[in-house]
Amino acid sequence: MRKSLITLAAIMLVLTACVPGQTPVDVQAQVDTAVAQTMSAQDQVATSVALTVAAQNPTSTSTAVFTATSSSASTVPTLTPVIPTVTPLNTPSSGSGSGSGSGSNVADYSCDIIRRRPLDNTEFNREADFDIKWTIINTGTKAWPAGFDLKYFSGPHLVTPTRIELPAMKPKAQFDIVFDAKAPTQKGFHVMTWVVEGKLCFPYTAIIVK
Repeated sequence: MRKSLITLAAIMLVLTACVPGQTPVDVQAQVDTAVAQTMSAQDQVATSVALTVAAQNPTSTSTAVFTATSSSASTVPTLTPVIPTVTPLNTPSSGSGSGSGSGSNVADYSCDIIRRRPLDNTEFNREADFDIKWTIINTGTKAWPAGFDLKYFSGPHLVTPTRIELPAMKPKAQFDIVFDAKAPTQKGFHVMTWVVEGKLCFPYTAIIVK
């Protein structure tokens, strides 16, 4: 590019030297003007080329950025107490000889706990006082004699007693147990479990200390 400009300037100098009446200053001015015009033309060409290349190249595609958002609703998992498996006691009975083939899956001695309070996962403050209520129902086919024990089995001691003697209970009979209880000092999930003698059923209380 620089060589072309020098060559062009030399030619212009020769041509203008042949023109009569021009001084060296006039000749130099003409040469400078010619060089400036040539450079301007080259700049215009370069600009045109750059625009053409830009038009041929596809516009770059912006990449979308996905921001992971967490759900605003915070769910507290429900805790499920683990209660020992109950094995009902069956008393062998002699066949009637009727040949009817009918049989019963109901155990001779079994029980269940209904109307438990507080409900599972009820929250209490540390060392808060509350009541525990259980209703024990005889779900077996035979009556219980008086003196079956309801005893503490596992977990924190939420109540003072550790044993209660149950009365005689016929099938489907119910008996209410009420305790004065106190929440533990340690925060978290707590389960106190008791057991009816013979492992007939396992009353329990499951609370959360906050």
